[in-house]
Amino acid sequence: MNSLLYTIAVILVIGWAVGFFFTTVGGLINILLVLAVIAVILGIIRRPTAI
Repeated sequence: MNSLLYTIAVILVIGWAVGFFFTTVGGLINILLVLAVIAVILGIIRRPTAI
């Protein structure tokens, strides 16, 4: 599940980077960036800790 979150996050960040340089989409790209950050944070929080 964690690798899926990171894959989605990478895709969204790439989409954000493309949209940053080609600003035809507008606010949707910033939403993609926020979703990517949330996916990474959820992946970090849900990671099991080995003690």
